[in-house]
Amino acid sequence: MSQTSQYTEDNIRSLDWKEHIRMRPGMYIGKLGDGSSADDGIYILLKEVMDNCIDEFVMGAGKTIEISIQGNKVTVRDYGRGIPLGKVVDVVSKMNTGGKYDSRAFKKSVGLNGVGTKAVNALSSYFRVESTRDNKSKSAEFETGNLVNEEELSETSRRRGTKVSFIPDETIFKNYKFRNEYIERMLKNYVYLNPGLTIVFNGEKFYSENGLKDLLEDNNNMDDMLYPIIHLKGTDIEVAMTHSRTQYSEEYHSFVNGQNTTQGGTHLAAFREAVVKTIRDFYGKNYDASDIRKSIIAAVSLKVMEPVFESQTKTKLGSTDMGDGLPTVRTYVNDFIGTQLDNYLHKNAETAEKLQRKILQAERERKELSGIRKLARERAKKASLHNKKLRDCRVHLMDMKNERRLESTLFITEGDSASGSITKSRDVNTQAVFSLRGKPLNSYGMSKKVVYENEEFNLLQSALNIEESFEDLRYNNIVIATDADVDGMHIRLLLITFFLQFFPELIKEGHLYILQTPLFRVRNKKETIYCYSEEEKQEAIRKLKGKPEITRFKGLGEISPDEFKYFIGDDIRLDPVMLDKAMSIDNLLEFYMGKNTPDRQEFIINNLKVELDLIEEE
Repeated sequence: MSQTSQYTEDNIRSLDWKEHIRMRPGMYIGKLGDGSSADDGIYILLKEVMDNCIDEFVMGAGKTIEISIQGNKVTVRDYGRGIPLGKVVDVVSKMNTGGKYDSRAFKKSVGLNGVGTKAVNALSSYFRVESTRDNKSKSAEFETGNLVNEEELSETSRRRGTKVSFIPDETIFKNYKFRNEYIERMLKNYVYLNPGLTIVFNGEKFYSENGLKDLLEDNNNMDDMLYPIIHLKGTDIEVAMTHSRTQYSEEYHSFVNGQNTTQGGTHLAAFREAVVKTIRDFYGKNYDASDIRKSIIAAVSLKVMEPVFESQTKTKLGSTDMGDGLPTVRTYVNDFIGTQLDNYLHKNAETAEKLQRKILQAERERKELSGIRKLARERAKKASLHNKKLRDCRVHLMDMKNERRLESTLFITEGDSASGSITKSRDVNTQAVFSLRGKPLNSYGMSKKVVYENEEFNLLQSALNIEESFEDLRYNNIVIATDADVDGMHIRLLLITFFLQFFPELIKEGHLYILQTPLFRVRNKKETIYCYSEEEKQEAIRKLKGKPEITRFKGLGEISPDEFKYFIGDDIRLDPVMLDKAMSIDNLLEFYMGKNTPDRQEFIINNLKVELDLIEEE
């Protein structure tokens, strides 16, 4: 028997808690990433610490949470009860240890598996925990999960609570950077769900008086709302909803026990069903469900006893029961919406009238599009979508049990050469490629009809699987990969216009990115450096000294597959496409894509002047 085929006791190995987390981080925090996406690991680490602070607030202990991020060091301080001093080390370093197993202390807690803070500890190069209670303090320090310093109990006059500091391990989270936009969105969600809570982040305060109503107002342009926000609250449920005047698809913000369930779950499915049933009963009409929900913007928060999620990162609720003798999630939500929404519509006749007109308009548009949709689906099949336009991957966002599903990515490329290079160098498990043919249509001001009539848009919509619902989105990351020249920038702009016009939720929910590829390759016989800017090029020349060979990449097609694998692998650079909440989508598109050429020209000239001034100052 050969050496490689032997299987003995020596092949059996037991990993301790921190080794297992560091070897399989995806099982505990989802994807790793570099901070360019809201669901990247460094934000999950912050969330795991924050969840413990929120649970203290929910239990009536501590109304303020302070967060500081300086460089890569994160510090979170709450004023709750503090970890019991004799268990400070155990709570952050022993699996299946924590107060949340005692449902009397944490009836509707966010985290229930006793893993969160341990994962933060194990995945941090530096971790410190300090607990203060009963005028005494206890602290401990760790490095990559290993205890390096444990201080004895000491007397203190500091307020009670827990303080955690950590630095995510750069050997695991490579080239990472915290983005304030993502952190602020997370913190805003916390205060929306916990009125009365104050969170201070690097000196800036976050506070909400009106819960989910504030969420919808802050995330949407008020002028685009068809009617005033309907805000309904019960013992374990809160709902805010309206309809958009211009948006085509449904938009939901869903939460369970304070956790942002971005993939929905049983509570969101029950809400969507309940809205349809209630509105049908109210008007006495059997309206189509898609017409009722078209353009809806809603936020739903539910509190459940010991919730069951479909993954460690808690992005989808799997529970069917409310717990504690209450009915099922479906029955509970249906009963609440059936009573409260019906009462609201009876008391607010103007809102009810506007809503009915919106439903009837959606019905007319759907019927007008029905024939076109059928033809579009047939064309998509004839075009052999999965063979010619789309090189698919094996793992998709809907694969809830696959720990790599959050890595699922679709690259949208221009031309055969660029798509060929990415296709040959991609990770076939998580990365798919969609190839454009020429420049897309400028879709600004056009109706949804163009999505079905235009072959490129129809096939792209089909590839993303978003015609009916965003719950079936196939890829977590949609990456525009075009050349860094004028034509590439134009294609990029046209694609962003398409998504803003018809599928703004993709951008609002942080799914759209721009791929950054190197402009220069600087190399000598010993080393090669890829540079993404003129400044990086000059630094590389100084580093390599002498006269290194310099190559300017004019397009993605010029980069060989052997090189391309570096730019879409662990060192991938993605710039998220984000919306400025101060400007409505309509105004944004009208300014940049409308017929106001003189205003746009003036904007370009003024901003070009600012850029030139900065260069001269340097």
